[in-house]
Amino acid sequence: MNTDVEAGKATGAAETPEETGDTARRPEETPAAAHPDPTRDTDPTDTTDTTDTTDKATGTDSGTTDSNTTGSGSDAAPARRWPRVLAGILVVVLLAAGAVMYAAGRQLRDTPATSNLALTDSAATAQVAGEVTNALGKVFSYSPGGTAATKASAQQLLAGKALQQYAALFGQVEKQAADQKLTLTTHVVRAGVTGLTPDSAHLLVFLDQVYEREGKAAGKAAAQLSVTARLREGHWTIVEITSR
Repeated sequence: MNTDVEAGKATGAAETPEETGDTARRPEETPAAAHPDPTRDTDPTDTTDTTDTTDKATGTDSGTTDSNTTGSGSDAAPARRWPRVLAGILVVVLLAAGAVMYAAGRQLRDTPATSNLALTDSAATAQVAGEVTNALGKVFSYSPGGTAATKASAQQLLAGKALQQYAALFGQVEKQAADQKLTLTTHVVRAGVTGLTPDSAHLLVFLDQVYEREGKAAGKAAAQLSVTARLREGHWTIVEITSR
């Protein structure tokens, strides 16, 4: 009994090393790192294959990456210049718009309607209307013995073309007034200032004239005149008279 048991133990003990050796010799259980591929170059300093493999796997090209990097750097400078260019354009546009608005405003201020003081300055309008009315009443009113006074008034109140025309006609009127004992009285019914600047005025004047001859009934006539006056030494002087 004891002999068999011991023989069995001896036999079992002998099998254990064999099983251990078989296990060690199994190729499928040996780690891959223990059997490197003899055909592969394992030089750790050579990264060319790894880089190429990575490039192929990712579908990128190292040369392309470098080019893109350089291109993005060159595109950055124009991108930084654009705000300054836009700001410059904006300044030019604003200046041009301001110039246009200034010219338009000046044009509006310089239109005939706004430069006509007859529409905006009632005091100046009343002054010129009063002085022209008074002048016409004096130069177109006379009596047989008072023509000299009328001529003297004309020399003071008329000038230019108006004085020349008046002087040419008054010579005939003066003789007629003396021969026919003619008296002429002129009343300004209405004087409207159609245009007024600081030194000139245009008026439309309506007159009623009453003429009397000695021994005859008085007659009446109406007249309409266009009058131009100039401001001289603070007073309005008639420079042109046109019958309408």
